[in-house]
Amino acid sequence: MDKDFFVQELEAHSGMLYRVACTLLHDDDACRDALQDAALKAWEKRHSLREKRFFRTWITRILINACYDTIRKRRRIVSLEEIREPQTPPPDLTLSLALAKLPEKLRLPLVLCCSEGMSYQEAADALHVPVATVRGRIHRAKGMLRKELDAE
Repeated sequence: MDKDFFVQELEAHSGMLYRVACTLLHDDDACRDALQDAALKAWEKRHSLREKRFFRTWITRILINACYDTIRKRRRIVSLEEIREPQTPPPDLTLSLALAKLPEKLRLPLVLCCSEGMSYQEAADALHVPVATVRGRIHRAKGMLRKELDAE
């Protein structure tokens, strides 16, 4: 994989990658750090990607691992004063709050498939789970969202 292809693909998927990082980290600075870490790791391991058409899935998995590393490093209690509001308001605050209440293992497949347009297979590859697991988690997440939104 050459530098031009790598940069072009990284820029093409940067918005999606940022949203995935925000889904896991909920902090703008931490998201940017995770994106940089993921880009660096991907560049160093670029020769391990067998087929260029799987770049999006491959870089998403690297980013998810970088986010988990960040979460492990910062396991501490954070005061409410330290939490910053997002730079841009979400399009639907009610939906965003309901999504935030979902457990991470249900929220992440839902965001990857419904918001980011990944196929179930791509999401399964990125999350290292079977396709049936992705389908089941999305189904449960949608059910929980329906309950939460109907309650309001």
